[in-house]
Amino acid sequence: MEHADAIVIGAGVLGCFAARALAAMDISVKVLEAREDACTGITRANSGIVYTGCDNKPGTLKAKMCVRANKNFDGLCRELGVRFRHCGSLMAAFGPRGEAVLKKKLRNGMESGVPGLKLLSREETLTLEPRLSERLTAALYAPDTGTVDPWELGLAAYENACDNNVRFLFGRTLLHMERTEKGFLLESSRESFLARTVVNCAGLSSDAVREMLEIPAVRIYPSAADYIVFDASLEGFVDHIIFHEPEERNGSCSGKGLTLVPTVDGSLLAGATERERASAPDGATSRQGLQEIARLCEEIVPSLPLSEQIRSFSALRPNPYHVEQKDGIWVPTDRPIHSFTLLQEDGLISLMGIKTPGLTCAAELGQAAAEMAGAFLGHPGRNSSFNPVRRAPVRLSGMDEAERAALVRLDPDYGEIVCRCGDVSRGEIRDAIRRGAKTLDGIKRRAGTGMGCCQGARCMKETLETLFRAQSLS
Repeated sequence: MEHADAIVIGAGVLGCFAARALAAMDISVKVLEAREDACTGITRANSGIVYTGCDNKPGTLKAKMCVRANKNFDGLCRELGVRFRHCGSLMAAFGPRGEAVLKKKLRNGMESGVPGLKLLSREETLTLEPRLSERLTAALYAPDTGTVDPWELGLAAYENACDNNVRFLFGRTLLHMERTEKGFLLESSRESFLARTVVNCAGLSSDAVREMLEIPAVRIYPSAADYIVFDASLEGFVDHIIFHEPEERNGSCSGKGLTLVPTVDGSLLAGATERERASAPDGATSRQGLQEIARLCEEIVPSLPLSEQIRSFSALRPNPYHVEQKDGIWVPTDRPIHSFTLLQEDGLISLMGIKTPGLTCAAELGQAAAEMAGAFLGHPGRNSSFNPVRRAPVRLSGMDEAERAALVRLDPDYGEIVCRCGDVSRGEIRDAIRRGAKTLDGIKRRAGTGMGCCQGARCMKETLETLFRAQSLS
């Protein structure tokens, strides 16, 4: 049986940040993850937007965390060596209902302390983004909105936690958990563990993990979303994140409006629909959803060349609801939960149904969970050797010729380009494997192979050969 002061369940972005925060304490920390790698669940299908907090009800935990997280995000990304694009956002309205929503968000943001918010006229908006439809009537400008690669952020937290002696154990499905006189006994698909406290960051399964010990209180009822990715040749097509506030909310895919995100990689992300999870298999997109995104693009940004689509993907949103018992069955109540849910019961800390702006607040949520665990453990001292800095991996893309030449002189692998769409070298693929990638998907999320217009058609074979050679030597 293995022992730890704290065990984190789940190695998504929340679990990785919780582990990183726990590593700053003078305790032993382990992370159990059912999959083969970190950040393979909800984290891998995310818009990557760093929100300001004006969308949230003032005074709520979500609003307070979001405002604080946004202010700290630049520093967090510098600390972890993560790319962050501080592009600002425009929420566009197309009539009186939309304008009323913008004014409400402006009031909310000002009350919560969001800086720089401004209502813009039609002319002011089109000056900033001339490709938007001339039918718009106003926009809410939020200069501090940004975008980040969700994989890059989560994996950076994972690597930094590893560097600070957190042990991640993959391929461990939690089968059973109980409280004993010595602490929490956890049975995984491979071995048993004894922990003094448990932090439940199990994403879509967080309710099932909690209910191994507690009666149901909050359950997750996922909905699905669809996204379209446009080629990096459209970099600069829009300079800001565009939120479309629809004039009508009819419960269809268009109820959420369109969002356009200029990503840190230069591609353009469009989404997202909202549909029933059962409308398509998990991981599959909905034809109706993709058609709806295309229709909205034509309506909101008429000159956007839809022919430049390179891929689409779907995501699941972990919608939390309070539940009640009826006729012996636990059913959701009528109203969903709009703030973050952090529950602490005798050393079991559960982060449940954490969705937008969960990515923005991942470090804040991880810190909050760690503080709850630390309080249960009697406030252990600081880990004197904890280092919050993670050195950014080598990225040829964006380097000038002199930098590239100097790098290649030190290591010729960086001079051999494998993924020409993303300008990714064999050296970067090798580095991704050394940093923990065990699969083609793991390399893709770390190095960016297969993300361009050919979607891996040209580089997949060489990438797999590099992975096979590395695994054969290990």
